[in-house]
Amino acid sequence: MSASARKITWAKSPDFSEWPGRAEAIAAQTAIDKIDYLESGRHEVQCRECGTCVLVRKNSLSHTSVQWQEDPDTVCPTFRATASIRGSSITPREGCPQLGASIDQAVLDGTLPVPGESPT
Repeated sequence: MSASARKITWAKSPDFSEWPGRAEAIAAQTAIDKIDYLESGRHEVQCRECGTCVLVRKNSLSHTSVQWQEDPDTVCPTFRATASIRGSSITPREGCPQLGASIDQAVLDGTLPVPGESPT
């Protein structure tokens, strides 16, 4: 088969149209993975300084995912103070140290579980 013919028939991911049962199983697993990676395991953590509430997921002690429920430039005093300097809330920047401390405290308190870590 020539390179041009392979390019036409090649797909990054097969569609399994010839195997509808397999396609259905893959779609179901994809939906489960989406829930697992994007939605599950999140816990509300409230900043002890300003009261801003975020959703947090700890995948390990060193890996933290934070999902803001509102624009951080609006609800977080630290982000609001630096918004004009940085441009907008989507501009990469360091997180809020007060919120970080609140997340760390939630881990220590046991209200924010860390997979694979036993509570102390």
